Amino acid sequence: MTPSFRLHPGAPGSPVLLHVPHSSREVPPDVREGIVLGDDELARELDHITDSHTAALADTAARAAAVTPWRFVNLLSRLVVDPERFPDEREEMRAVGMGAVYTRTTHRAALRPEEFDAGPLLDRYFTPYARAMTDAVDARLAAAGRAVVVDVHSYPTEALPYELHGTGPRPPICLGTDPFHTPPALVDAARRAFASFGGIGTDSPFAGTYVPLAHHGRDPRVSALMIEIRRDVYMSEPGGPAGPGLDALGAALAALVDEAAAPLG
Repeated sequence: MTPSFRLHPGAPGSPVLLHVPHSSREVPPDVREGIVLGDDELARELDHITDSHTAALADTAARAAAVTPWRFVNLLSRLVVDPERFPDEREEMRAVGMGAVYTRTTHRAALRPEEFDAGPLLDRYFTPYARAMTDAVDARLAAAGRAVVVDVHSYPTEALPYELHGTGPRPPICLGTDPFHTPPALVDAARRAFASFGGIGTDSPFAGTYVPLAHHGRDPRVSALMIEIRRDVYMSEPGGPAGPGLDALGAALAALVDEAAAPLG
């Protein structure tokens, strides 16, 4: 089976792990068979749901950073599974058919049949991904005594119908935080790094950040921050090419990586 994720090595002693979960448009043929959209409809849905070019952004930052971070990149579309969702009733996005396995689209149309069984996709993709991400964080803890997960995302300029909190501010840069895992010093470092992009908000329109469940709420050595970039800052929407903003964002993310790699105050 083709790998569904890839861990790109960084500097042996770096605590920083860039996580890129939603950058791919790849849907394996057997998974495609379970999606009810036509090809053109699926292409439009991928335009809307994919955090396009975020893998390239993380790669640019990794190459520019003085201390190379590790990168964990999802090679499959979030329409296969969304590795950042809770796989159970804790996930609020289940209310709009977008739990760990989506059954509805960004515009709340049917994506999969009503009777679809998510279990095989969770077993095949979600569980191995979660295990590997846990192992990657454990490796940073073993090597550096701490881990800093920086979650790299993007979001559309205009709210889509699936968004549960789409009426709030939509700044150029949104920082998603966790009360247990996001220290103020990490937020401050991100604010400095991304200060030149026209505005930075916190937890709107998207809140929280990814931490493996094995560490979530348990291990204070694991810090985490989500970087949500409004797509008009760096690309043509909904699914077009990247523009010159991508390089500037890569340099900003590299600055955050280097500050996070050093002990935060």
